[in-house]
Amino acid sequence: MDYKAANKIQDLQYFGEFGGVNPSISDSSTYTFLSAKTMFDTFEGNTEGCYLYSRHSSPSNLYLGEAMAALEGTETANVYASGMGAISAVIFQLCDAGDHILSSRTIYGGTYAFMKNFLRKFDINTSFVDITNLKAVKDSIGPKTKMIYCEAVSNPLLEVADIEALSRLAIKHGIPLVVDNTFSPLSISAARLGADIVVHSLTKFINGSSDCVAGAVCASKEFCLQLKDVNDGAGMLLGSTLDSLRAASILKNMRTLHIRMKKHSSNALYLAQRFEEDGLRVVYPGLESHPGHEVMKRQMVTEYGFGGLMTIDVGSIDMANALMELMQKENLGYLAVSLGFYKTLFSAPGSSTSSEIPEEEQKEMGLSEGLIRFSIGLDNDIEQTYKGMRRCMEELGVLKPQIA
Repeated sequence: MDYKAANKIQDLQYFGEFGGVNPSISDSSTYTFLSAKTMFDTFEGNTEGCYLYSRHSSPSNLYLGEAMAALEGTETANVYASGMGAISAVIFQLCDAGDHILSSRTIYGGTYAFMKNFLRKFDINTSFVDITNLKAVKDSIGPKTKMIYCEAVSNPLLEVADIEALSRLAIKHGIPLVVDNTFSPLSISAARLGADIVVHSLTKFINGSSDCVAGAVCASKEFCLQLKDVNDGAGMLLGSTLDSLRAASILKNMRTLHIRMKKHSSNALYLAQRFEEDGLRVVYPGLESHPGHEVMKRQMVTEYGFGGLMTIDVGSIDMANALMELMQKENLGYLAVSLGFYKTLFSAPGSSTSSEIPEEEQKEMGLSEGLIRFSIGLDNDIEQTYKGMRRCMEELGVLKPQIA
């Protein structure tokens, strides 16, 4: 893949109201009209460029949506108050009572809980399969299946979805492929690989400063307009509106995404290689030992690397907790959920971001108690970080001390 999404984002240029290099922020919930008919036409969605009420749209949200569309190579994009706000809007727009969703077995715990538990109230059922097993995916598609859902790189096991192959299956059965690309912005261009709809939690890498919650849906103009329809648009009626101030802040941070992703990826690759050499059970798509390594290489935009996420299995939850606490004490990162921060974040997914998944299902999919998920930060001296992390592991007995 050679899609230059960063160039597309950089090419976007907006002037503020008084010629500022940043676009003016529309700090209003409602907008005035000189003509009552224009208000009616705008409410019906027939007037381009006019704003009625910020739950419908706002200039600041429009700017961020255009940047997200440039990132993913889609016609347009809508932005929401959270990643779950984006995901739930897509699902409710595509599915009715009695319908079926085919989803990857390893996805964010909140998405899993929404699909497995909450959607039952609406008689929408979900089958969870190994998304890397294309035969299992094919065999699970039925007459009521309305979408295939996966994460480009899954949370937390870092399984790599073959988006091109899944797209061919989706096309054959006349259903959309929905891809959550939160873990791999820029590294994977999901829409260009065949995804019909791409969702993001903007909270993570795209914003990059762990100071807000937001989401996005990148898709065709037709689908994004459906989401905003005042009569039956799920995005509109569920009310998961992103605040204009936050939209403006995220847009500013997106300008450095290409620089940050390269550093996140190079740091993660260095640590993954070193710890694998040390004999630890490391999972990272950039390692040849990763089952999805070749798929990732075929799909990725090479200059942005294999991403900033890796996992290490230290055997038990007690050891995982002790190691994370010690690394935080040694100023090597934060014991915290989420990802994409300038500092390394680490957590045990089985008892945090994937805790919604029952223990027996965690074991079945290979999510062990001792698994630690690392979102590797922007450390300038990654060798020093490695040495610090290794000292912590040696102190706790995860690794034997090196012989001088």
